[in-house]
Amino acid sequence: MGNLSTAEEIELEISDVSGQKVFSVANAPVANTVGELIQEVLGKMGLPRHDAGGAPLSYQARLEREGRHLHASERIGDSLENRDRLTLQPNIDAGLV
Repeated sequence: MGNLSTAEEIELEISDVSGQKVFSVANAPVANTVGELIQEVLGKMGLPRHDAGGAPLSYQARLEREGRHLHASERIGDSLENRDRLTLQPNIDAGLV
């Protein structure tokens, strides 16, 4: 688990849930959190920050290698390995009826 090398940056591939938008990150700092990574790539990938009703969207990252969702507070260097693939998924909160 995690990257045991002493590299300060790793390479990642990030896609949206449809797989149609794929973005390569050549230099993700291992000291940053997953949440910081998500916020940085949202705009570069052209993913919406608000839903159709104007409410803010939040995203989570799914680590394909382990088949689990990462917590926004996890450090890149502790959870990810070089060339890992992540899928960004919007959190969908069901409204009250």
